[in-house]
Amino acid sequence: MSASPVTLFTGMRAYTLESARPVVEAMAVVGGRIVATGEWSALREAFPTHHRIDLGGRTVLPGLTDSHVHFLSYGLSLRRIDLAETRSLRDAVERVRQAAVSAPEGSWVLGRGWDKNLWPEGRWPTRDDLDPISGAHLVALTSKDGHLLWVNSAVLREAGIDPATPDPKGGEIVRDASGRPTGVLKEEAKAAVHAVMARPDLRGMRLAVAEATAAAHRMGLVGIHDMEGPDAFAVFQTLHLEGALRVRVWMTIPAAHLDRAAAVGLRTGLGDDWLRVGGVKIFADGTLGSQTASMLEPFREQSANVGIPIHTAEELYDLVGRVVQSGLWPVIHAIGDRANRGALDAFTLHRVAARQAGVRFRIEHVQLLHPSDLPRLAALGVIASMQPIHCTSDRDIADRYWGARSRTAYAWRSLLRMGTVLAFGSDAPVETLDPWQGLYAAVTRRRPDDPRDAWYPDQALTVEEAIRAYTVGAAVASGEEEVKGRLLPGHLADFIVLDRDVLHEPPEALLQTQVLATVIGGVPVFGRGPLVGLAS
Repeated sequence: MSASPVTLFTGMRAYTLESARPVVEAMAVVGGRIVATGEWSALREAFPTHHRIDLGGRTVLPGLTDSHVHFLSYGLSLRRIDLAETRSLRDAVERVRQAAVSAPEGSWVLGRGWDKNLWPEGRWPTRDDLDPISGAHLVALTSKDGHLLWVNSAVLREAGIDPATPDPKGGEIVRDASGRPTGVLKEEAKAAVHAVMARPDLRGMRLAVAEATAAAHRMGLVGIHDMEGPDAFAVFQTLHLEGALRVRVWMTIPAAHLDRAAAVGLRTGLGDDWLRVGGVKIFADGTLGSQTASMLEPFREQSANVGIPIHTAEELYDLVGRVVQSGLWPVIHAIGDRANRGALDAFTLHRVAARQAGVRFRIEHVQLLHPSDLPRLAALGVIASMQPIHCTSDRDIADRYWGARSRTAYAWRSLLRMGTVLAFGSDAPVETLDPWQGLYAAVTRRRPDDPRDAWYPDQALTVEEAIRAYTVGAAVASGEEEVKGRLLPGHLADFIVLDRDVLHEPPEALLQTQVLATVIGGVPVFGRGPLVGLAS
């Protein structure tokens, strides 16, 4: 039996993210893993028979992982009406009208990305805005944050929603003064529409994942923590069985499927280096943009609104306990300060059992913390899975609805100083998939097109700290820090080649950075410019 071939990647300034040997100029890769790092001359002598790939003196980083993404939804969104850039309700309606004109009679017209906080009309959209332009089509439009659905009358009829329909637990059917549903559905109220909505077939979903994967490679992403459900999991499994899965996936399980997952013995970590079972995704509340985040005190200028808690405290304690008992990791979506406190309280109750079972705790988003709760994450070993782009996208509405409480919103520096592990992601398609925009937001806490000073700049990170959250932190968040996140012997040979040394340039350089090559398991999957042939 012949030995596995050795590939030597040379001509690089590779940042390993390991303090003992922070920079190397060459790596030896065998069977998809790094077996040695160091100087080119030493590795050439150690591995006289090899295939050499020279990177021309360029900067190399560990491949980036998006720790919170809806990957299938992102791929599908590339083919739906994009309402993210609409700056008025009128503009949004016109885009829907144009799409409806070319859609088959009576078909579904789907879109996403609308944000009424950006619209000058100063009101919520309604079905009355859609009915005159939608004809017999069924129109369903997801908000930017994914927690609201705006539909026309045809969809309400299809879903069986009328004035007599009660609000579901954890959701709200928005109604006018007469009790008539307006066409906006909040949180769990969306389920009635999703139950009747046309679903993409397997071929359409495969194409969506393929498009999303190609985009990820262009941006330097080698892995994802996917926050979706059975459809996405089925597609990933199909692709993996065919040897066609080209991004590493840590797949969460919706809380609604916990009992079935536990019954068949699924455990967090089950799988291989390409596809693993992740944690159980639990929603504690809604979002800031829809003003459904669960708050300790009301939203500003909304004295009766403290958001929508999805579970009572007792229900959340019980749910987390069942997850831990099953050997799965609880992954809790929490935006508001009450929701985050509730998650921390539930974790506190089950911390001993979790430690004994090797279970880790995660909170997704961690957008607003009460100051007294800041130290609790590190004390409980809770991983803060955060999306830095939310900070700069949401600063205006955070000021509007949270006011001075925003001092401890998106509190990366405070959490890191206290010893909390940060794992960064995008929440795409809610926000852009592009991690370089996320890195820029983490380091500057301002938007590139915004002339204002940074928003609470004392919470900003250095470039290296932000990169660590997309690499080392992401690996810890999936329990794979022994094989991912650094460029070390024994780790997977997942890395990216850049056109500049981002660790030694101003933050603005992050926005101009080009990924010249993406390598997964030692195999180039993308190349451009001078390295365009690398992935051939």
